[in-house]
Parts: sequence; structure tokens; C-alpha cells
Amino acid sequence: MIVCPFCDAENIPGADHCVACGQSLSELHLPEPATEVEHALLKDRVRVLAPKTPVCVAPRTPVRDVIRTLIDKQIGSVLVVENDRVVGIFSERDALMKLNTEAVTLGDHPVSEFMTASVRTLVESAKIAFAVKEMDLGGYRHLPIVDADGKPTGIISVRDILRYLEEKQAMVG
Repeated sequence: MIVCPFCDAENIPGADHCVACGQSLSELHLPEPATEVEHALLKDRVRVLAPKTPVCVAPRTPVRDVIRTLIDKQIGSVLVVENDRVVGIFSERDALMKLNTEAVTLGDHPVSEFMTASVRTLVESAKIAFAVKEMDLGGYRHLPIVDADGKPTGIISVRDILRYLEEKQAMVG
């Protein structure tokens, strides 16, 4: 049996996608880890990163208010949530790349016009290696963490991954 790294469901060998959660299983045929740090990445779950409580805003929230929230709370992103579901994420990068010098004139526009939509999410039981993969493939610096019902429960960042890697590297010397 192949165990899904996202939901721990058992799947038949050769399955392309998990029967329980639909996630791709194609990357499960990875080579054996060469180092203790690689082994930890493939073994440890996202929950060991201690995902932070996400700051959530509604899609209609004025982008000016969202930027103020990023600054006041000293955070890099907020989740855009509707009906307890993540519909997008708005980050410092979105503010710089999508608003640029127009932030003042576009401040009353809803954050939904500038957010990154269709963002990938993970559950806390997903392996850290899959979080790294999602961040790499999607070009994300932040990943929302959701419960089994899809409700946002946390957020991890590239900084959390770097901290984890630094701690693991220090442990092995």
C-alpha cells in the first residue's frame, strides 16, 4: 500500500492520485534520503513547524485596510476567506507587484482584485517536504494550513522552513 503524505489514507501501489483527498501521489517514488536532514524533511509533518494563527480578511475588505494590517501586525500575508474557505492570499509581494505606486488611488478597491487566488493549502499532517514542493512549484512564500473541512487554521512561511532546516542542521552538526 502507498500511504498518502497529505491525509495518510492507504492507496493501491501505482495510484496516481489519493482516493481519499485527490492529491497527487506521483512524487512518492523518490530516492532514499542521503542525509539526516533530507530524512527529517520526508518524515516530519507540517505541525512541527508550529503554524501561526492566520490573519483573515473578507474579499471585500479595502486593500488599504489590508496593507495597514500587514504593517501593524508585522506579517507578510493575510488569508482572504469567505464562508470559512480560503479563496486567496494577499502578501507584501502582491502589494508591491500589483499595486506599486497606485496604492493610494486603488486603496478603496477590494483586496479580491489584487489577491493571489486559487492558492494551494495543506493540512498539518502533510510532510514538510510536500510543503517545500508546493512553495517551490507555486512560487509561494506562504502556505495556508487548513483542517479536514478546509477551514484555515494556520499559516507557514519560507522563514518557518528555513528555521526548521537550521535547527535540523545544527542537530546533526
